[in-house]
Amino acid sequence: MAGDPDLKTTKELVLEMEKRGADIIELGVPFSDPIADGPTIQEADIRALKHETSLKDALNLVKDLRKKTEVPLVLMTYYNLLYRYGIERFITHSRRSGVDGVIAADLPVEEANELKRYARKSNLDTIFLASPTSPLKRLKLIAKESRGFIYYVSLTGVTGAREELAEDLVFSLKRLKRLTNKPIAVGFGIAKPEHIRRIRRYADGVVIGSAIISVIEENLKSKDLVKKVGNFIERFAQACY
Repeated sequence: MAGDPDLKTTKELVLEMEKRGADIIELGVPFSDPIADGPTIQEADIRALKHETSLKDALNLVKDLRKKTEVPLVLMTYYNLLYRYGIERFITHSRRSGVDGVIAADLPVEEANELKRYARKSNLDTIFLASPTSPLKRLKLIAKESRGFIYYVSLTGVTGAREELAEDLVFSLKRLKRLTNKPIAVGFGIAKPEHIRRIRRYADGVVIGSAIISVIEENLKSKDLVKKVGNFIERFAQACY
């Protein structure tokens, strides 16, 4: 989450994550009503919003990071923020800042024409979410319209670390793989390296959010916060191979 615990630390975390094996880094944009997110990320939103961290701040953070890294950076946000900012303006500023892709968690692919139109012109990836409840026809549409990768939501419900993966996850990934050659990244609930080892034959990547934020939350007062998050990331990166 951009701005959790503050923007300076977020920058340090991104650079450390890259060093420890993260291939793509998702930056959440703080929002007051994050309907796709569970308690852990909601708390991160609250911490960031206490510092009045905005979408503009997140874009400036990416611009600053581009002085030191070329690691792919994806913004995870909600459509209200983009709508209020202005879609064309958001896409233009995102590309100028060095953003590679955007996930608008509450924007259905069927209603994303404006975002897609401007994003295509600017070569900005639009990443859409598929889920266990997506019917075959909709999975095909999501696969067709996604750029960069397809974000597969591993379970029904909100974000948050889980002890066990959904029993039908492998089956669902195999089904989606038959529909597309685009990379598939699995998110929601990935909380330990064993989860990765179970699905790495069927997915191209994993998205880890709440589990990382939990480490940040547990170490808010520690001078070794960045190092501890780095150690955590490294364990997950190693499980990918």
